[in-house]
Amino acid sequence: MTIAPETPRVTSTPRSDVRAVRLGTTSRVAIALASAVGVIAFVWPFVAAPGSTAVAHATDAPLLFAVVVPILVVVVLAQVSDGGMDAKSIAMLGVLSAVISALRPLGGGTAGIEPIWVILILGGRALGPGFGFSLGAISLFASALITGGVGPWLPFQMLAAAWVGLGAGLLPRRGWSGMRELAMLAGYGAVASLVYGFLMNLWFWPFTTNLPEQVAYIAGAPVTENLLSWLRFCIMTSLGYDIPRALLTVVLILVAGRPILIALRRMSRKAAFEAPVRFESAGNGS
Repeated sequence: MTIAPETPRVTSTPRSDVRAVRLGTTSRVAIALASAVGVIAFVWPFVAAPGSTAVAHATDAPLLFAVVVPILVVVVLAQVSDGGMDAKSIAMLGVLSAVISALRPLGGGTAGIEPIWVILILGGRALGPGFGFSLGAISLFASALITGGVGPWLPFQMLAAAWVGLGAGLLPRRGWSGMRELAMLAGYGAVASLVYGFLMNLWFWPFTTNLPEQVAYIAGAPVTENLLSWLRFCIMTSLGYDIPRALLTVVLILVAGRPILIALRRMSRKAAFEAPVRFESAGNGS
């Protein structure tokens, strides 16, 4: 009588918090690096001294900050090297990025009508912060290629969207389910939509000329003075787009959030992300 050799079998337990992209050490470092560069790219107007290089070459700053794009590529590669992103998660990332890219031209930014944030927020929530960060960056890059929206603003859009997806994945999980979860995601979507609009104003506000003194950027002015000018600028120029974006995101999450979350979590369970490989006996044979 012979005993059949043990064969590997993949077993998984259905969970609602499966993360398609696990954040390893290298991934965390890469995301931290990209975020640090992004923070500098966004907030330099408030901290730059009058004689600094940033002010002296102000008109070149958006192009110089385009180094963000290869750094974001490094983030994705780091997740692959960490073993957190495999073929299944890459396929899902590609599918959701394609969905966002297809949805973005529908609104075209008209009156702030942008349904893409629902997919990004729910994707980050269902599949984890690493997935959300990658989804935000890649989907905005892909949609820009489709819509012809490539320009000095693109790295800023990619970073801001990546932060939105990352934040959705970092929201608390224990004790948040059903309508409580949807309400939390809707609130997050409203805040994220407003913050995204305000942040995106920073890429061009310092270079906008002929503005009233109350809303204009003044190199070397105190931080509080420029901060108030920026807030006034946002209220006067973009709030009419940011509020409709926030309202649409809230409505879509409350209406369609539950079935989308269920579908994403069901796909992740079938894909068996992070499923441990265990060796079990295949039985006795003669």
